[in-house]
Amino acid sequence: MTDDYRHEGARRVGQVKEITSLANPIIKDIKALTLKKARDETKSFMAEGLKLVIDALDLGWTIRTLVYAKAAKGKPMVEKVAARTIASGGLVLEVSEKVMSSITRRENPQMVAGIFEQRWAALKEVRPSGTETWVALDRVRDPGNLGTIIRTADAAGASGVILVGDCTDPFSLETVRATMGSLFAVPLVKTTPADFLRWKKDCGVRLVATHLAGAVDYRTIDYRSKPVVLMMGNEQSGLPDDLAAAADSLARIPQTGRADSLNLAVATGVMLFEVRRHLLVLDKPQ
Repeated sequence: MTDDYRHEGARRVGQVKEITSLANPIIKDIKALTLKKARDETKSFMAEGLKLVIDALDLGWTIRTLVYAKAAKGKPMVEKVAARTIASGGLVLEVSEKVMSSITRRENPQMVAGIFEQRWAALKEVRPSGTETWVALDRVRDPGNLGTIIRTADAAGASGVILVGDCTDPFSLETVRATMGSLFAVPLVKTTPADFLRWKKDCGVRLVATHLAGAVDYRTIDYRSKPVVLMMGNEQSGLPDDLAAAADSLARIPQTGRADSLNLAVATGVMLFEVRRHLLVLDKPQ
């Protein structure tokens, strides 16, 4: 994001820039974040909604730019977030509804949006212990699936999500929306299949992978002896042979209807809460 305060169409209002033109270069920079190339180059992304922005700030995420619609001006929580943004060195923009709709690509947009720095955890620093549970996703391609899985991992108390191979971008607008704010609470890791396999061998976790061939009922697996990594395959092709072969257990979710498979996010949710059920039994006083 540019820090130039001299753009035509933007004027200072105290410590806030007011923008009404869609042609403003700052607005063009923000709109470019719909493209992965721009997100990768700037290492930033957009999140919509006052609650999400507040949650992100409370969890220590770095905000670069706060954008709010003119109709939100003067609202106490918006003013407070604007002050926090300015105090941290970020830029605050007051924009017209037309500009806000253009930024968010919505006819009825949220009144507030934030541009944040991306945050990734390093795989080498992930050392699960105790009853930790992680989710590993092989080449997940659907933004809605990924966002829902991140949200579900948060709800189930998982420690983080590992993206293996060529996965969809967790910082895309569609994925961020689908996480409903859980993106800010769940550590994310990206890695290659080879590095993941080396990590699995070194860190002493139990890798449980969903798979059709040679798999056992997911309810019969012992999830309590070691930290668990749940490995979920690509939506269309499932797990490749090398990742399946590295699993300590292959699990299947029995189905009785005509459908031959579950949606990836649904299947991940079923697995996560089964692990949680086992751990709750472990924690229950004898």
